[in-house]
Amino acid sequence: MLINKLDNVDINLADGHKYALRDIKCGEDIIKYGNPIGHAVADIKKGEHVHTHNVKTNLSGNLEYSYEPKFYDTPAVPTDRTFMGYVRENGDVGIRNEIWIVNTVGCVNKISQKLAELTGARYFPHPFGCSQLGDDQTITQKVLRGMVNHPNAAGVLVLGLGCENNNIDVFKKVLGEYNPNRVKFLNTQDADDDIAAGVELINELKEYASKFERTPVPVSRLRIGLKCGGSDGYSGITANPLVGRLSDKVISHGGSCVLTEVPEMFGAEHLLMQRCESPEVFEKTVKLINDFKDYYTRHNQVIYENPSPGNKKGGITTLEEKSLGCVQKGGLSKVVDVLDYGDVLTKNGLSLLNGPGNDIVAITNLMAAGVHMILFTTGRGTPVGAPVPTVKIATNHSLAERKSGWIDFDASPTLDGNPLTDELFDFVVSVADGKETKNEINNYREISIFKDGVTL
Repeated sequence: MLINKLDNVDINLADGHKYALRDIKCGEDIIKYGNPIGHAVADIKKGEHVHTHNVKTNLSGNLEYSYEPKFYDTPAVPTDRTFMGYVRENGDVGIRNEIWIVNTVGCVNKISQKLAELTGARYFPHPFGCSQLGDDQTITQKVLRGMVNHPNAAGVLVLGLGCENNNIDVFKKVLGEYNPNRVKFLNTQDADDDIAAGVELINELKEYASKFERTPVPVSRLRIGLKCGGSDGYSGITANPLVGRLSDKVISHGGSCVLTEVPEMFGAEHLLMQRCESPEVFEKTVKLINDFKDYYTRHNQVIYENPSPGNKKGGITTLEEKSLGCVQKGGLSKVVDVLDYGDVLTKNGLSLLNGPGNDIVAITNLMAAGVHMILFTTGRGTPVGAPVPTVKIATNHSLAERKSGWIDFDASPTLDGNPLTDELFDFVVSVADGKETKNEINNYREISIFKDGVTL
């Protein structure tokens, strides 16, 4: 569909791709979002398609950064707005009241599946928990600890085998204090009938969970994860800026948001660093960026080998373009903290979370950090969902129509000047109140844990 003309040159903007507004000389920067997204590697005529065939990234190697704060006016807004949440005995708040089965090791995946089918509990298979060394095992343990402690789970069965590195006795040391009414343990090697034993424990957890009822909770208690996947040329124009406005609104009400996908900050990290609330947070952000670049070089990989084939087909040309669109999900609020794998969100405001852009790893990291739900923008579409409600926000109307079984919210009307901020905020509150997202309706819930080392 041709939706614009430029001096008698037809410009096809419906596909999310870029077209030159004027002649661009070879070597000249290409500007989008007010920043360079690369440079021309050939002369580009006015009206010509601007993409991977004539544009290359400007990024290379590690960079030096200096703290030059630039803050925006995002004042706190007193509010009596509430959502209907579950207040736990320790004071945490959940937006679901589910029973989760958390495996210490992948060997019991099928047992957890069978227990879930028999009881209605949720299970989340993964291949780890044994034959891991060092940081890999530590990350696995911290992510599983985050699952066990997540307030959306009213009760948790920790399911082990018995001989794994991350056996229950070892995992308990990482887990720390727990409520024995809320968390039960089963080593399947120790039970003559592991299925019967598991069902019995889950039934005890279900009885405990039945004592909780929804009560009004201030929206300041909301914790929201921010994620994009299957992005296209509209991601940084419609859905991501919308989520950024929503993030600022939640934070203005006293809530918390978490932005992850560190490689998709490369080329736009300066915008986040400007908003770090203190030199200490700035230094943590610099370390976050440089450590992830070092991870690539340590494995002899190109730091800026991004975007993906689907991104490129959708109109994204360089990593700078992808990143400048991606970080818009964080709005304009101050960056108040930087979290590592397995760290739990503690500060109100916007936090950055270590981790790759891989969709399933990223949503797992966000869940383990304690977010109640995840806002997941997409231009290409994806069914993937986290253990927590995962709100899919379409960047374009075609996707919202074609994949209505995946998509929860259509951001495309923002192209016509409708900001949709209040509408998305109301939708988020409705999810907190109990409205099921498409990933919940479809039971599309999964986890994947980051791995960087040796497997025995």
